[in-house]
Amino acid sequence: MELLLVKKAQKGDTDAFVELMEMHKMALYKVAKSYLKSEEDIADAMQDTILSAYEHIGELKKSAYFKTWITRILMNHCNDVLRQQRHFVKAGWEEEREEDKQGSAPSGDREFYELLSELSEDVRPIFLLHYGEGFSIKEVAQILDMNENTVKSKLMRGRKKLKTALCC
Repeated sequence: MELLLVKKAQKGDTDAFVELMEMHKMALYKVAKSYLKSEEDIADAMQDTILSAYEHIGELKKSAYFKTWITRILMNHCNDVLRQQRHFVKAGWEEEREEDKQGSAPSGDREFYELLSELSEDVRPIFLLHYGEGFSIKEVAQILDMNENTVKSKLMRGRKKLKTALCC
């Protein structure tokens, strides 16, 4: 189903593209949320991602990698937002604003994000992509442009840190 929609979207079918975005909007939101705290910044990054994806979907070489491709675009836009607001980033993850605490994420997701906050910034996206979005280690490595062994070792170190944080 998704492959067919991707192929249609690549041929200019706007309805197919909209349906793809609907299919992946929650996953994209979760990835953006792992990078950005402000709902406005998340919305901006997602909007820029959708526009970029729409403009460049014809350049996607393998339809099967649509989710990986669009996730990578989103992460690049999130990094752009972070670069623009570099002086706010240092305290951004730990200090939540009241509106972010009452955000639209279900309580199970809030617990997941609280756990993610225990991890360093370089490990958070790996955990989100692997455990939150179900990407394989190979796919995470491709999305983040990392070596697979680096992804594995960061997952292992992150699990140890979370185990320590949860147990003690």
